[in-house]
Amino acid sequence: MNVTRRQLLSVMAATAAGTLQTFARAGMPVERFPERPISLWVPWPAGGATDITLRLLAELAGRQLGQKVLVVNRGGAGGTLAMPVLQQAAPDGYTIAQMPRPVFRAPHIQQVAWDPIRDTTPILQLSGVSFGVLVAPSSELNSVDALLRFAAARPGELTIATNGFGTTPHVALDELFARHGLSYVHVPYKGTAEQLVAVAAGQVMAGVNSSGFAPFVDTGRLRLLATFGAARSRRWPDVPTMRELGHEIIAMSPYGLAGPRGLPPSVVQTLHDAFRAALLAPEHVAELARYEQEVAYLGSADYGRSMREAFEHERRATERQGR
Repeated sequence: MNVTRRQLLSVMAATAAGTLQTFARAGMPVERFPERPISLWVPWPAGGATDITLRLLAELAGRQLGQKVLVVNRGGAGGTLAMPVLQQAAPDGYTIAQMPRPVFRAPHIQQVAWDPIRDTTPILQLSGVSFGVLVAPSSELNSVDALLRFAAARPGELTIATNGFGTTPHVALDELFARHGLSYVHVPYKGTAEQLVAVAAGQVMAGVNSSGFAPFVDTGRLRLLATFGAARSRRWPDVPTMRELGHEIIAMSPYGLAGPRGLPPSVVQTLHDAFRAALLAPEHVAELARYEQEVAYLGSADYGRSMREAFEHERRATERQGR
């Protein structure tokens, strides 16, 4: 039987269409991913270090994916407001979010409807932040001990800002002052940028925040009294750690990206590969360095294990503190 080329192509096209219809009826994805822009939810206000670095990361990942990655800010509630978004989103890869440390802590200290392990699919770990104690350059409180002495001498007057209730800086501060039997007035802000401006302007007496404060310190707008890392910062080698000062508190906060529960493995792999390439791009590495951060990459499986470990660590820590 003679079959023309046109007839053969027509038969092949019909067969392919029938196969796609079969996949669709079976609930299997048939479209190439991604076919439209992706939303990256950042649970902090615009303008902070995390927002700035993630915006560059999103731009670079978008080039890899062939679609834009749009950053959506949802600040407040100590960095946990992206979790309800993930919980309710379709598992199609078009909604992803940053996973900061507070999402693993919040379920142990307050009632929430979401679970950071049950309701997510890990994609990759990106980086992490360290923390420091900051005051305005003109402040007479020129050391951590000076803050503690002020709190002892004038109860109820020492105001210290953090980037939100339940964040790592807030927890570290509570631990520090509880160890000394002292109190302070906690002033929570929605994010880093407005908090640092408030400390620099003297609206609050001190602040504890992530290494997003680096440009403020480097330009003399804030004075760094101590850091919470295990060792001194290479950027500010003259600044002591809290451990060196005898307070035995180390606070670090890795973070990564996750999608909703049930994200297909092929979609996870596509997102992972694009964001890993963006993470390691020289311009992104340089942007992280501006804020005293480094690449702390973990693949999807390893990041999932790290998330579970963080959730369990926060549970034990909460139990020890009797919350």
